[in-house]
Amino acid sequence: MNPAKLFFFSSLMLSTLIVMSSSSWFSAWIALEINLLSFIPLISNTSNVLSSEAALKYFLTQAMASAILLIFILINQMTLNFMSPMINFYLYNMFLSSPLLLKLGAAPFHFWFPSIMEGLDWLSSFTLMTWQKIAPMIILFNIMSMTNFLLMVMISSIMVGSWGGLNQVSLRKLMAYSSITHIGWMLAAMICNINIWYLYLLIYSILTLGMIFVFSSKNLFYLKQIFFSSLNPTFSIIMFSGLLSLGGLPPFLGFLPKWLVIQSLVYENTFLITTMVILTLMTLFFYMRLSLSAFLMFYPSNKWFIEWSNPSILLISSSIIIFLLPTISIIPFNL
Repeated sequence: MNPAKLFFFSSLMLSTLIVMSSSSWFSAWIALEINLLSFIPLISNTSNVLSSEAALKYFLTQAMASAILLIFILINQMTLNFMSPMINFYLYNMFLSSPLLLKLGAAPFHFWFPSIMEGLDWLSSFTLMTWQKIAPMIILFNIMSMTNFLLMVMISSIMVGSWGGLNQVSLRKLMAYSSITHIGWMLAAMICNINIWYLYLLIYSILTLGMIFVFSSKNLFYLKQIFFSSLNPTFSIIMFSGLLSLGGLPPFLGFLPKWLVIQSLVYENTFLITTMVILTLMTLFFYMRLSLSAFLMFYPSNKWFIEWSNPSILLISSSIIIFLLPTISIIPFNL
């Protein structure tokens, strides 16, 4: 309930809403700058060196992306006014999309994202992985078209996110590479239908929030803490079911938005969706490798019980409902 934190958090929410409702490039750029300056105080912590370093890296990266975006906005307006017959619209579309993709952390502009995630706490990580993606994606939706550059970004994001998480021992970096993978799927969802993107972002945010709560409540930051700490097996099942749901394993809720994207793209671009599914299997591989190790570990004492006196049991029960909700129980609908 810090008034300063509350002010910056409210400004962060408001700036994204301004981007969503803006009708000009200048107002959208101003809102992006307000969003940047509001998020910096929320993640900076003078008592934590890694947090201060992450805040500085985030500021430099986002400021560079905003400057590049402003330059190409001005060039775009000048060429539209004076050299309209000579303009290459696909080239300028790529130039305008690149700084927005840099703000998102999509591959091949992803190098800042995992290192910044490593220096943040779990609440700031959740904000960076979910809310901070809305404003750049809204602008991307208004300018992007199905080009070879966008196809390259989608495939490379899924590839980097899948392969980058194979050798990670940090849970924050693992979630960062998972987020990069989901960026590729979200871009594909925006190409299909904006309603599918809304649903994808909503489900991804809910599942990420559940995982952030699990990690934050047990103060988990590295994989060895999971294997070498005596966690309740029920708690482990909840945690790794959430990871499998984020990976998009079919019985879980996380498979639903991927299913809708596959259904929409299978008749339009078979090569693209086949490549995306094959590369996403790598994400499922390291998630299932962690999950099987946790499920099959030997526990020296019998801990398979639920302490109903624990006040967090309601949140754990809600996490079970979220993670283990079968997609077959959802009423079919057309978006």
